[in-house]
Amino acid sequence: MNFEIYCDESGLEALTKKEAHRFSAIGGIWLPADYRESFKNNINSIKQKHNVLGELKWKKVSPAYVGLYADVVNYFLQTPQLRFRTILLESNIINNFKFNNEDAELGFYKFYYQLLHHWIFDFNNYNIYLDHKVNRDKGRVNVLKKVLHNSNLTSNIPIVQALPSHQSPGIQMADILTGMVASKFNGEITGSAKIHLIKTLENKLGKPIAPTPKWEEKFNVFKINLRGGW
Repeated sequence: MNFEIYCDESGLEALTKKEAHRFSAIGGIWLPADYRESFKNNINSIKQKHNVLGELKWKKVSPAYVGLYADVVNYFLQTPQLRFRTILLESNIINNFKFNNEDAELGFYKFYYQLLHHWIFDFNNYNIYLDHKVNRDKGRVNVLKKVLHNSNLTSNIPIVQALPSHQSPGIQMADILTGMVASKFNGEITGSAKIHLIKTLENKLGKPIAPTPKWEEKFNVFKINLRGGW
């Protein structure tokens, strides 16, 4: 099958300033490639219903737009074609000095690899789209593509590409869900609208936002253990 993956991050400042947050998160939306147009149309319909033209982002959630974001979350939950996975990074145990030659950017893309690699399966094709960010090393995304290819030889990964988030409803949905997970783990849920959305998500999932087993397919939360194991 052909799949597309859309990724975004939350709380990355904690990778270099450990006092900023306890956790950073990287998350992605997986969907069949032939569902892309339906997905875009459905997200645009939700935005039109609420008279919104701009980009969807977790940081924009407010009481005025809580209905909009609740519809986006419910659409994700009700759509079997959509799956979400996030990796949580605990800032106080990340040691870029020891493992990444003091290079936090290198460490960040190693964690991106961990997010993606474990949900790339044999004999499928994957196009992967990351939220665009300015990198000190301009070749980071190409190296990620090469490493993913070399570790998944029975899969095909034609594209690993950075996109501006305003161009991609998939990256915007990844931003919302990743932001929800990071806020919950950091205890930084500010405002009634964000509290309402997180409660809505947890009620529909039937459980709190928390680390999940590896086999969880709909809403997978991977709190990485840098000492080994799941």
